[in-house]
Amino acid sequence: MSNRIRGAKFWISAWWPVALSAAVVALSSSTWFGSDHTSAPLRWLWQLVFGPVPDARWDVIHTCIRKTGHFTGYALIGLAWLRAWRMTLPRLSYLQDATLAVLGAALLASCDEFHQTFLPNRTGSPWDVLLDCCGALAMCLVVYIFTSAFRLASMKRAA
Repeated sequence: MSNRIRGAKFWISAWWPVALSAAVVALSSSTWFGSDHTSAPLRWLWQLVFGPVPDARWDVIHTCIRKTGHFTGYALIGLAWLRAWRMTLPRLSYLQDATLAVLGAALLASCDEFHQTFLPNRTGSPWDVLLDCCGALAMCLVVYIFTSAFRLASMKRAA
């Protein structure tokens, strides 16, 4: 069925994960998700699992947790973009869809970081945009490797 005759239900099913991820980024791009607000709850959780941690060490751990969140969150965002492009532009190659997915994640990350420059307790960082793009790219690579391995296993079973 061509894209022109697909209904609203198809487009919604293809793009709702991208819209949802953009909404999550918009909500988390607020003063409430600045490091000054996330430190205490994350420290409580960390210490609940791993025990007490000195202040100097906590600063490093907190930064690592936040940056891991960036990478992981944008890996999932990259997956949402990849899925949407694969569904709506099925004739493109995987590389083209993955490129569009990483570009979509980069656009969202850039908007997020730009918005944060206007908040009193947040800073916009091009390094965070790069980290976010790396998360999206890594997920696209994982999907490619997984689907290639699955396709190879299917071909071996059929032979």
